[in-house]
Amino acid sequence: MEITQEINNLTRQIIGAGMEVHSGLGFGFLEPVYQKAMERELIIRNILFVPQAGLKINYKDCIVGNYYPDILVANKIIVELKALEEVDYRQIQTQIINYLVGSKLQVALFLNFGKPSLEFRRILIPKKFQTFNPL
Repeated sequence: MEITQEINNLTRQIIGAGMEVHSGLGFGFLEPVYQKAMERELIIRNILFVPQAGLKINYKDCIVGNYYPDILVANKIIVELKALEEVDYRQIQTQIINYLVGSKLQVALFLNFGKPSLEFRRILIPKKFQTFNPL
């Protein structure tokens, strides 16, 4: 999978927005506070997003459920927000990969506001789950 320059630029802008929010609020608030602050920062930066967008999860050509990412940017990037002091990165990565596989998106960002410095990770859908879609 080749990540486009557009995706790279968007991920940098989202991380920058997260850093701005963390700089302004610090750590210690609950996740909904950071959610609203991120939404505000994305608006200020003219980044198209949908909060809590419903993504349909498919299994064998059947919709089996919905997933509501914290933020969906440009219908291309899932942004998962947390405000945790202790993070199980393996569990978070597994969860986000499942979201990518189920939604058929390629890229996600994990932002954690629960520590003195913003933690962030970019997660790509594993190669074995990538599908060729010529359209």
